[in-house]
Amino acid sequence: MVDHKGYSRRDRICEQIRRELAEVLRSELRDPRVGMVSLTDVQISPDYAHAKIFFSTLEGGAGLDTVLAGLQKASGFLRGELGKRIRIHTTPQLHFVFDDSLERGAHLSRLIGEAVAISDHDNPPADDKPDAAPAQPL
Repeated sequence: MVDHKGYSRRDRICEQIRRELAEVLRSELRDPRVGMVSLTDVQISPDYAHAKIFFSTLEGGAGLDTVLAGLQKASGFLRGELGKRIRIHTTPQLHFVFDDSLERGAHLSRLIGEAVAISDHDNPPADDKPDAAPAQPL
């Protein structure tokens, strides 16, 4: 069901879960393995029993296993805090998934930059090209 603003109830709940979990991670979670984590998206199952929490880290893929282990270990605590902060009939089980879209985007940007640099090197601007033949006086 979509309301008059164009957002479904599920979208609003996903956004609220993302905001609340981000706040708990920032202010209350004391696990040093988690560090600087950004929650990028939340997807919730139709019965609200499971939520996929997509995250990224400043380190990118480096140390991902450690961060993921910390998040999984804290999932019970995070779920309990979430249950206190939002009111839905079922507090979902939390499943954390690394979101590599930021890394992929940065990698693609680097590749595009390299391709442009090579192209610029191979094709200098028109005013930098030597004349093919000197002008002949008439």
